[in-house]
Amino acid sequence: MLKGKLKLPLPVPDKARRAFPDRLGSLVAGFDFKEEDYGGGSDLVVFEPGEELETFQPNGFVSDKDQSAGVANFVEESDIKVRPRPEKDGAGPVSTVQVIAVDEKRSDLEFELSRPEINLEKLQRIASAGLPDGGGLRATAWKLLLGYLPPSRDQWEKELTENRQKYAKLKEELLLSPSELTRRKDEAFSYKEQHVDVDVDGPLRRHEISQEDHPLSLGKASAWHQYFQYTEMVEQIDRDLQRTHPDKKFFSGETSFSRKNRQAMKNILLLFAKLNPAIRYVQGMNEVLAPIYYVFSTDTDEKNAANAEADSFSCFVRLLSDSVDHFCQQLDNSSVGILSTLTRLSDLLKANDEELWRHLEFTSKVRPQFYAFRWITLLLTQEFDFQPILRIWDCLLGNSFGVQDMLLRVCCAMLLCVKSRLLSGDFVANLKLLQHYPDINIEHLLRVAQDLSPDTSSYRLSP
Repeated sequence: MLKGKLKLPLPVPDKARRAFPDRLGSLVAGFDFKEEDYGGGSDLVVFEPGEELETFQPNGFVSDKDQSAGVANFVEESDIKVRPRPEKDGAGPVSTVQVIAVDEKRSDLEFELSRPEINLEKLQRIASAGLPDGGGLRATAWKLLLGYLPPSRDQWEKELTENRQKYAKLKEELLLSPSELTRRKDEAFSYKEQHVDVDVDGPLRRHEISQEDHPLSLGKASAWHQYFQYTEMVEQIDRDLQRTHPDKKFFSGETSFSRKNRQAMKNILLLFAKLNPAIRYVQGMNEVLAPIYYVFSTDTDEKNAANAEADSFSCFVRLLSDSVDHFCQQLDNSSVGILSTLTRLSDLLKANDEELWRHLEFTSKVRPQFYAFRWITLLLTQEFDFQPILRIWDCLLGNSFGVQDMLLRVCCAMLLCVKSRLLSGDFVANLKLLQHYPDINIEHLLRVAQDLSPDTSSYRLSP
């Protein structure tokens, strides 16, 4: 799936404080990685990345031997495309009790975010219960939960200014087109000529084009060579962004508003790919970026909204670093690879409902890699409508044991919530059900996930 090598320090869980250290920071210029963020660990994982991220689409039963051949053998590109969903006309009637509960939740969050020192544990509890929409509260809370903002409010302005300036510099250095780069060089050359004494009666001097600036140059230092190297990737990003939540005008359509949003997301994804050549762009990253960019862009604070692109880039890197090992085929069978994570999901299901586990594993033979690969790698962004995704992410980011811990719980709860249908279904029926998960009460789903008993055989989940 991915080509090249990437070295990443293995994370160390921290119960006392939830943090999202930038595990890719050492590869992103200006976003420094600090070893102490991981408890001083120095172990590194080296992997050879491969091709684009895709999802499993089995044509029949798969043997254990086939599984060991790698995740990519079961993948079809077409299945990763977003399934359009009609926008719902309304959320339905809301009771007085619900209105009061939302107001209380908003007041609690506003109070917590107004304190000089943010209590991250309390913020996690509030987020797990669901952050209120509107007012920019979710945007600020997510930045804190992802570790982009420090707990001390008096440091916010300094941190935001520095990170936004770093992003602007990275864009200027890496996203300029060769023609724009040449234009700026010409301007600098002309300015220099104007300040140098020349003999007006002498021969005219020709401004020569260096080998690095020539469009046909094959040199690795050539701006044109680097530009053409990323052309195919840019086209793939453009295609994927066109398919990102086609039911939402924020992302889709040809209005100046939607084009501006897609351009900002394109900048983020392309910049990430250039800064991380071992990972590059993997199909599906656009789906992981979409909720972050949407939440930050709709912040009611105009300054924050205007800088949504820069803030989204930093938070996207932090969030993706928590699951980057899942994108590597060479790590499929390792303790940090996707097959290991899928096994943990299976073990969690067995610990909570052995009857359902046996039916899926042995009777209908619907293994987790046939449906949960996409659930896990894309953080459930293709399984639900957009607003429920934001609610689920509140819970994922608010979990003190990390996103992956809560993600596996939600995936297991998704199976338990359709247990009766799964027990009565065969391979085809169950596969169709799980690859096109039905509408469900999200609050009920999250309650089931939070009440699960942990699996202690191979993966310790939070109690």
